This record gives sequence, structure tokens and C-alpha cells, in this order.
Amino acid sequence: MNHRLHLRFEQLEQATDHLLKTAETLGSKAHQSPGPGQWSAAQVVQHLLVAETGIGQYIEKKLHQSEELEKAGLGHTLKSALLRVLLRLPFTRFKAPARLAELTPEQVAPLPQLRDEWQAVRRRLEQTLNEYPGKLLDRAIFKHPRSGMLTIYQTMDFMLDHVLHHQRQLERISRAVK
Repeated sequence: MNHRLHLRFEQLEQATDHLLKTAETLGSKAHQSPGPGQWSAAQVVQHLLVAETGIGQYIEKKLHQSEELEKAGLGHTLKSALLRVLLRLPFTRFKAPARLAELTPEQVAPLPQLRDEWQAVRRRLEQTLNEYPGKLLDRAIFKHPRSGMLTIYQTMDFMLDHVLHHQRQLERISRAVK
């Protein structure tokens, strides 16, 4: 894994661990919704797990079609930057993409099981990044539902910002259910 990818991966690992610890401190209340139509802490964790699983699978699929990947340009950079800003604003909320909602199981597993599943998904992502071809670093590899195609660097930035976005949500949930 190149140095820039490694730094992003380490940031993602730290943010994920912090998020999981926040959810785990709720104990039995991790599956309690703070209000009607709102996610529980465990549902937030499940959402992130499903999202990261899908991202990893999409990247692996696109790596097999690497000759078709277009070079990322200024438009990709601007859309990625806008996505990063929106995810970092504390008052912004997004509806989960319909495709992601379809992949999310109705029953939420216990947090230890979600942690184990996420670790397996993360190890697979780490392997993919370790083997990531240098010649594809400037190619658009992942299609974000709102901002379009992202390079692997932009994808890693999105994944980190996504976890941090939901970290704020978990903190709100924690205050509400305690």
C-alpha cells in the first residue's frame, strides 16, 4: 500500500474504532431508537458496515475492468470536495441511498457480531489497498450515488468522512437514550 493510502486507511481504522466504542458504551441501549423513525446506534453501525461492504465489492469489481477506468479530472475533484464539505457540516442529513437500504437486513445483529463482520470487511479492504495498482491511483474507481465517480484516494476520504458524519449521529443518539 502506498504511503498516502496507508495514512487514509489508518485514519479510517481509528475513526471506526472510536465509533464502535461509542456504540458499545451504550450496552443494552445500543439497539434502542432515540425516537420514532430514528436509527438506533446498532443500526448506524450496521449501515456503515453495509456501505463499506458495498464499496469494497464495487472496487474489486472495477479492478477487474481496469482498462475501462477513466482518468479523474477537475470535475471529479470538485464533486469530491463538495461531498466532503457536506458530510462535515453538523446540520446536514442525507437519506440513505435506496440501493443501500435494500441491502440492509431488517434485524440488527448484536454489536460484537457487527464488529467481527466489519473487521473481516476491513481486512479485505486492506488487502485490496495493499495490492492496488499504482497506475490506477488517478483513475475513477468508485461511483458514489450523489457525487459520481471517485478515485481511490477520494473514496477513502469519503469513507472516513462518512464514519465521522455518523459519529456525530451516534453522539446525539447516546445523549438521547442515556
